[in-house]
Amino acid sequence: MPVSHASFVIDKTYPHPLARVFAAFAEPSLRAKWQSPDGGARPGDHIAFEFKVGGKESARWVMGDDTPFPGAIISSEGLFLDIVDQHRIVSASNMMMNGTPFSGSLLSFEFTEDGTGTRLTCTHQGAFFENSDGSDMRKDGWEKLLISLAAFLDNSH
Repeated sequence: MPVSHASFVIDKTYPHPLARVFAAFAEPSLRAKWQSPDGGARPGDHIAFEFKVGGKESARWVMGDDTPFPGAIISSEGLFLDIVDQHRIVSASNMMMNGTPFSGSLLSFEFTEDGTGTRLTCTHQGAFFENSDGSDMRKDGWEKLLISLAAFLDNSH
């Protein structure tokens, strides 16, 4: 099967200071609260990373009973390629289901002040392999995650 390539961009504006939005990406304990199912509280789920250029990141989720693949293990391994404090985060990663790779991604987050809030631009460039979720589902997933980020920012102080 040929590799499918696709890119997408998502722009969001949050009514929160740039430093707070950036911290939600930079601090593992904060990121787990908005990026993990159930806030990272499910057994077997984790997000861990060393937030520096060249730092590695890993994530693991066990798919719930309400998903198409109950009990499947989704994992990601990545590397931070560039970090400019409160401006930009660029990482490369792969995703796997039960240890089988199904995509590779280059992901860029750009943070800019927007009035009293923060504009976040997420750019995803992906290579999708056999049995992958594809670009439409990946975009939908990131849109849901960025909505989860908004809820986290609105409800934490």
